[in-house]
Amino acid sequence: MKAVGFGISMFLVCALVPAQTQTQPQPSEPSPALFAKPLPQWSQAEREWGFRNWDLRANARPVRKGNVVRMLPVGPPVAALAEEGEATKQLAAFTKDYQLAGLLVLQDGKIRLERYALGHTAESRWTSFSVAKSVTSLLVGAAVKDGFIKSLDDPITQYIKGLRASGYDGVTVRQLLTMTTGVAWNEDYSNPNADVYKLFRTPPSDGLDATTSYMRTVKRNTTANNKWLYNTGETNLLGILVREATQKPLAVYASEKIWSPFGMEQDANWSLDVTDAEVGGCCLQATTRDFGRIGQFVLEGARVAGKSIVPEGYLEAATKKQADIGAPGRGYGYQWWTRDDGTFDAVGIHGQLIHIDRNRKLVIVMNSAWPRATGTDLSVPRNVFIDRIKAMLDAEQK
Repeated sequence: MKAVGFGISMFLVCALVPAQTQTQPQPSEPSPALFAKPLPQWSQAEREWGFRNWDLRANARPVRKGNVVRMLPVGPPVAALAEEGEATKQLAAFTKDYQLAGLLVLQDGKIRLERYALGHTAESRWTSFSVAKSVTSLLVGAAVKDGFIKSLDDPITQYIKGLRASGYDGVTVRQLLTMTTGVAWNEDYSNPNADVYKLFRTPPSDGLDATTSYMRTVKRNTTANNKWLYNTGETNLLGILVREATQKPLAVYASEKIWSPFGMEQDANWSLDVTDAEVGGCCLQATTRDFGRIGQFVLEGARVAGKSIVPEGYLEAATKKQADIGAPGRGYGYQWWTRDDGTFDAVGIHGQLIHIDRNRKLVIVMNSAWPRATGTDLSVPRNVFIDRIKAMLDAEQK
């Protein structure tokens, strides 16, 4: 199976720093030893337990919440789902057939629909996989607004000195954000020698973080800004960029700029690599409602107390097509997947999603345990389901 964006190394589950067991699982549950097994070998029961208990698998740094919680008031239920009928049956079938663990629909900042399954609850955390990439993009914008990064057109080597004299010479922050660096990369999950595997299992050089150590070894194969190529390693570099520019761990900066001031309900956790750096391209663990708050935060212009945490124009550019990904009607912005209708998504493997529709003031969150990382047989029905939800909401306005 070849990944088409959305992913992180399938061997990441056994390559990060092992965590101390926090709680003893019940005899009927999988053991935390599960996390030493490559993800493609997990059973469905193991995925459902493991994605909900990802905090047990590796060292992580907390993303601290603040003292005030941004409430999500309960709005009127979606009318078509208020009573038993065809729409309700379709929702139940979708939840079962596509291993949906958490579903949250916010409109005007109010909960219109919320469902949980597979042992997941409103209080438990679920792993984000590559949804974290879109959060890392917000933190890059915040670092620009705060003056830590002077310009998106600065060379990345100005901030990550360990990349000098590598394939990233001359590559800009903007090109890193859009994955148009021209650097060769293999994110084919069927190939055990792909870069996305080796990134996490190659011992780092002395004095370098694990990401920089590996990424400085990959070669340029085309001119920067010439072609889009999905590259999880480059989002990890964005995390290192924020850390180097701000001189703060990514999780700490995320707490200061988003988690605490916007009023997230629970602490999140961000997984660390073997050199104690957050994995910018993956694995921010949060509740489904807090993923919804991320979507609401972006829907409201990434504003806290009326002021945006990112520079003027950054969010619009981030969520608008900047690179052609070869899919009609779709594109890639600054770590956000874009659609020509103006909507956009944060997407992670195995069915993680934050969908944002500005015109409808709508945020849809899905946490899932798909049996495979990606596939049109999984993503197309999800898009159809999203369209059905929108049609239900639109019908209420007539």
